[in-house]
Amino acid sequence: MFSVIFPGQGSQLVGMGKEFYNKFDLVKNLFKEADETLNFSLSKLVLEGPKDELDLTANTQPAIFLISYSIFNVITKEFKIDLNKAKYFAGHSLGEYSALSCAGYLSFSDTLRILRIRGDAMQNSVPKGQGGMVAVLGSTVEIIEKILKDNESSFKAQIANDNSEGQIVLSGRIEDLDKLILTFKEKAIKNIKLPVSAPFHCSLMSKATTIMSKELNKLNFNQADNALISNVSAKEISNTNELKELLIKQIENRVRWRESVINMINNDVNHFIEIGPGKVLSGLVKRINKDVKINTINNQGDIEGLEI
Repeated sequence: MFSVIFPGQGSQLVGMGKEFYNKFDLVKNLFKEADETLNFSLSKLVLEGPKDELDLTANTQPAIFLISYSIFNVITKEFKIDLNKAKYFAGHSLGEYSALSCAGYLSFSDTLRILRIRGDAMQNSVPKGQGGMVAVLGSTVEIIEKILKDNESSFKAQIANDNSEGQIVLSGRIEDLDKLILTFKEKAIKNIKLPVSAPFHCSLMSKATTIMSKELNKLNFNQADNALISNVSAKEISNTNELKELLIKQIENRVRWRESVINMINNDVNHFIEIGPGKVLSGLVKRINKDVKINTINNQGDIEGLEI
């Protein structure tokens, strides 16, 4: 059995999707619809840059979704490969929105609009330069949680992403992260400050939660047959009311990607198909379980080699 998975922020690059755009009218039409939906030329930004504008969270989120959705539709409509036979649809952070749209729960235009709002809200929850994120390599969730608990009177940080075995990302205020890094140094725990402009998936995102709660409750979610795996619970969801609640919680809560992948594998998934720019999730899945089959779809050749 296979699962379809969709990447999150950080996978973007100028020119992503260009091959599909040049070859398929279906993709050109989706790019045009995206521009009309958002009232600005997202397509030009994706295809030509500049990179610093594409990297702005409010632009990155709808841009990555646009590419993932376009590739998904090329696979299913141009190549007639039935990805709806997937056991699960799942995505990392913003990729969860790509998953729910491709799975039939939310329209293309509504997903673009909500991701534009989400990106802007997350970017503006904390003044620029006050929050950040740190990746920890080679440690475990249990060790990191103990360090955070033992030092909670000195500094506050939260696990934002439990990505894979030995890759955990933390969020917090810069001054707290600096103290945390000193603690890591004492314990010889390898870490890297990430080049992000906001502390995603932690309680500092509370303003974004308020905005997203209001906006998500305006949306009409369709009831679809495909099963999703939630970032927040790492478990299967298909109920649209529960889906809304978990998407709201997702803003401040940990992305449980490692647990999500393990749960999918424990439920008979032995093949993962990553759809979208880059191959970040494929690398994470491989770290979690070396025995599963992985396809990364970035170009037409990747689709031609896809067997399900």
